[in-house]
Amino acid sequence: MDRQPLREYDLSITRRQLFGRSALGVGTAAMAQLLGSPLLGSDVVSQADGLHHTAKAKRVIYLFMSGGPSHHDTWDYKPKMMDMFGQDLPEHIRDGQRITGMTSGQKTLPVCPSKYKFTKYDNNDQGVWVSELLPYTAQVANELCVVHSTFTEAINHDPAITYIQTGAQIPGRPSLGAWLSYGLGSMNENLPHYVVMHAKSQFAEQSLFNRLWGSGFLPSDHQGILMRSEGDPVLYLSNPTGVTRTDRRAQLDALAAINAEQHRQFGDPEVLARIRQHEMAYRMQASVPELMDLSTEPESTFQLYGEDAKQPGTFAACCLNARRLAERGVRNIQIFHRGWDAHGNLPQEHESQCKDVDQGCAALIKDLRQRGMLDDTLVIWGGEFGRTAYCQGGLTKENYGRDHHPRCFSVWMAGGGIKPGITYGRTDDYGYNIVDEHGEKLTPQPTKETWTPGTMHIHDLNATILHLLGIDHRKLTYRFQGRDFRLTDVHGHVIQDICV
Repeated sequence: MDRQPLREYDLSITRRQLFGRSALGVGTAAMAQLLGSPLLGSDVVSQADGLHHTAKAKRVIYLFMSGGPSHHDTWDYKPKMMDMFGQDLPEHIRDGQRITGMTSGQKTLPVCPSKYKFTKYDNNDQGVWVSELLPYTAQVANELCVVHSTFTEAINHDPAITYIQTGAQIPGRPSLGAWLSYGLGSMNENLPHYVVMHAKSQFAEQSLFNRLWGSGFLPSDHQGILMRSEGDPVLYLSNPTGVTRTDRRAQLDALAAINAEQHRQFGDPEVLARIRQHEMAYRMQASVPELMDLSTEPESTFQLYGEDAKQPGTFAACCLNARRLAERGVRNIQIFHRGWDAHGNLPQEHESQCKDVDQGCAALIKDLRQRGMLDDTLVIWGGEFGRTAYCQGGLTKENYGRDHHPRCFSVWMAGGGIKPGITYGRTDDYGYNIVDEHGEKLTPQPTKETWTPGTMHIHDLNATILHLLGIDHRKLTYRFQGRDFRLTDVHGHVIQDICV
């Protein structure tokens, strides 16, 4: 018998599918009309379209230090800790805070001052202190806003990284970059909305899961695209041997026809996302090789970023590629640098980590400034939490380790509508608790409607990022399973004090 697959498929339709398809009607046609431009692969949205207010930034470059950098040894200068070296952390400072199982069994929690010298840049009250571990970044201290009062509830790596990246400690939510892709669209139809890079590190202990740049329940074309330093910059970017670009075009046309039929039958918007992803991949075959070719960069560029920038996969090379991506209209760029989880031997590990990132960070800021791009490019540096004021394990003045510390940690931001050369928020003499201008301990509660001035919960950080890009974090929502979700859940306050 002559088989008719499509006819057989129609006959096998379930009752639920029948009602679902019959409900599409005119709505499907209207949606197709609305989505016509993205279906053709031209989802370029102007900076003015769909924004809730005037944007200060057009794009964001997020330098994420995975593992929790020690704020004590980088940005938060605490000289009074020297007088307490080796003494037990006062009980009223800890105040019953839960600590990880890695130090909960220690008989004492000895105060551990940093071994590194700090220099203050600018003599005003809000001047920026920088550790000697970061001599290059110190050169651009006048461009930075260092926030000392960032805090989170998560105390272990995976929930903490998932929390700051997606707004929830439980996996499954869209990442910050995916929300920005969904809210802002693209400025270059030939490159992804959201690009992710992993920089090499000597101490790359923790794994990084693709949910950290995933789209969650948003359409999948909003997920981050991972750029690799070896082989194809993007997996399967090159055509297989014997397949020409004409062949690839014919394949995609056939796939588009099949997917269009599937969408006609089921109305699943993820089918449209699949079509857009296929078309983006085809365009990237021409745009990505040019992007990754650094031979056109002058020698002065490599003098700025350092010789490491010539080695694919280094942090400096990733920073240089981030600038090139920003130039070409990519809105969301994120560099992950692993290895900041220094439970022991912190000086050796942090010295290596800081050497990896220091020149690249400074070069990126300088490069964006000299190209006239810093004012509308938001640059962010930070991890998922900080490190403790007390030592984990053995303690000497030359060698020590630190445990996880979510109560306060340092993040810096630059460009894109951020006030330059200032600090925001204060911590106590131990860098353990957030305090007010009089030194009184603050106990911010992120679940309450009221916000505590001088503090920045990670929901506040994400709300401020969205604000600088022209988005009201309370209005950027997506309905899923009967609820309107947003990046900041039901929390978040824009920190206006750090915005110009």
